[in-house]
Amino acid sequence: MKYNRNILITGGAGFIGSHLVRLLVNKYPNYRMINMDVLTYAGNLANLKDVEEKENYEFVKCDICDFERVQKIFQDYQINSVIHLAAESHVDRSIRDPFSFAQTNVMGTLSLLQAAKHAWDGDFDNKLFYHVSTDEVYGSLGEDGFFVEATPYDPHSPYSASKASSDHFVRAFHDTYGLPTVISNCSNNYGSYQFPEKLIPLFINNICNNKPLPVYGKGENVRDWLYVDDHARAIDVIFHEGKLGNTYNIGGFNEWKNIDLIKVMIKTVDRLLGREEGSSEKLITYVTDRAGHDLRYAIDSTKLKEELGWEPSLQFEEGIEKTVKWYLENTEWLENITSGDYQDYYNEMYKAK
Repeated sequence: MKYNRNILITGGAGFIGSHLVRLLVNKYPNYRMINMDVLTYAGNLANLKDVEEKENYEFVKCDICDFERVQKIFQDYQINSVIHLAAESHVDRSIRDPFSFAQTNVMGTLSLLQAAKHAWDGDFDNKLFYHVSTDEVYGSLGEDGFFVEATPYDPHSPYSASKASSDHFVRAFHDTYGLPTVISNCSNNYGSYQFPEKLIPLFINNICNNKPLPVYGKGENVRDWLYVDDHARAIDVIFHEGKLGNTYNIGGFNEWKNIDLIKVMIKTVDRLLGREEGSSEKLITYVTDRAGHDLRYAIDSTKLKEELGWEPSLQFEEGIEKTVKWYLENTEWLENITSGDYQDYYNEMYKAK
């Protein structure tokens, strides 16, 4: 079958990537999705069981830093579009190991940009390089105001510095070589299939198992929360309708102090498990604040709403209810993650073929 688009989705076995792959595979049968992922600890092909046999879906195991292999994939699959999500993304890990974040997030992005430039060789009609980034590149806000697309970059962690650098490389390739690019910067995502080192799935799991809930500082840091399916819809809209060379901020309009969010999770999990609501608050443990911990992030998505018509479909209370229910109903998935068994899925499904 001849496909209208051959889309390379990097990091498609990850949390946000798997939701995006599922959406696009099911919505666009005339597009071929090539999911390229190196399957680090956060990559889990079991997230995509429901689409792995679809005709318009293929998986390729590859490190985005392997420039020669990336070039060959562009050639073999005749890639004409890229949605780049692959990244090291956990701030605490970046503090412990900044080199790996610079390698993957900066050099990996440069590898993909250079491969696209070579493969498309100045013929940029119906081509697109879409880079998915984070609101953390903007730094920290005070009690008022919002990040907009023109907010100056002010990264405070090795993670956000690496993402800021990759954003700059994408813009440089657009300005220098005319590469057709677009960037989006999103707020904190939550939902199903999120690796349980992140706040929401970690705390849901800990509440279920009566384990401590470590809260940085006094829990007063504020984040804007975006339901992952809403993020995937936004990427879909920007991919098809975004203006080349532009940046779009994607936010959930859901600002929460960490401690307030945690208490909502506690009440939700307690209720769904038949416990007294709020009884698990005794698990909260305050710990030394993270180095360089930004006080507040808040995204203004007005441009995305006014230009492309996107807005979030769920408020946090609705989204967290759906999220908690999913983790409670998918204990096997969570157990496979915490035990490490999920890493055998690739060997079972792909090396046997």
